[in-house]
Amino acid sequence: MKKTFALLAILFIVHQSNAQDWQKVETKNESIHRSENSMVAIGSKLYLFGGRGIKPLEVYDTNTKTWEKRGETPLEIHHFQAVVYDGEIYVLGALTGPFPHETPIPNILIYNPENDEWREGPEIPRKRGSAGCFVYNDKIYMVCGIIDGHWDGHVSWFDEFDPKTGEWRVLTDAPRPRDHINVVMIDDQLVVAAGRNSTHKTNHVFDLVIAETDVYDFADGQWKTADENIPTTRAGIASAEYRGKALFIGGEGPHHLEAHDEVEAFDPDTMSWEKLPSLNQGRHGTSAAKVGNKIYISSGVAQRGGQPELNSVESLE
Repeated sequence: MKKTFALLAILFIVHQSNAQDWQKVETKNESIHRSENSMVAIGSKLYLFGGRGIKPLEVYDTNTKTWEKRGETPLEIHHFQAVVYDGEIYVLGALTGPFPHETPIPNILIYNPENDEWREGPEIPRKRGSAGCFVYNDKIYMVCGIIDGHWDGHVSWFDEFDPKTGEWRVLTDAPRPRDHINVVMIDDQLVVAAGRNSTHKTNHVFDLVIAETDVYDFADGQWKTADENIPTTRAGIASAEYRGKALFIGGEGPHHLEAHDEVEAFDPDTMSWEKLPSLNQGRHGTSAAKVGNKIYISSGVAQRGGQPELNSVESLE
């Protein structure tokens, strides 16, 4: 019996030592307060941009812990998940304009970090914003979203864009529409979780949150829905890959005024969820990005809705 208790104690200690906490990142200077923005990583640098209003793009050097301001975005860009392709940043599935009838940006926007320049890319055939975007096998994908800002028009569309040819292809719809999402690729599997159906038209902006977890397997071209729902329903989440699992971070929902600090991981191999250490500061309306073995999150909003905006940075190793 004593040996059993000793073994359990050792296993508990090992488990605790493997569980990392989010750390507040002390930067040498401050970034702008912003929300409904996106952030991506290129090398050891984080590119943070977008949000309500027109703001400069900012670059955080994880080695020197300093922020650098670049030029302003060509228009107001918000509610989007930016992606990196061939060393450049692509924006699609984004909104512009004021609440509640924000409009989808009709063309892909492309940022070149070396020249600090934006250019307009091809038109988006099925326009919407607040969609999930990702890169897989040299193509860019966009899933779900909403056509009319926060008003109405949720879609389950799934589209493929080939940056080399400029061609679009329509794929099989996701099992359900949702907006205010960030999505994650784990190997050949796309994980779509959290989000909501924003419907200001009927005064249901925050409460129509989605519990189901949908997974698209590129190996067989099929969607499947997990038996296990996300533990904490919410929208406006950030996401990242972490140890072969899909992390969904923060968010906002109908449960309380404060932004969510929950961090939950989904394993597409076992189709199951687990809880990870919470953020130090609950936040929604932002993105997470990975540099080396660290996940970074910055900016966002501390409460449900649009205020107060944040500029703090946290990391999970």
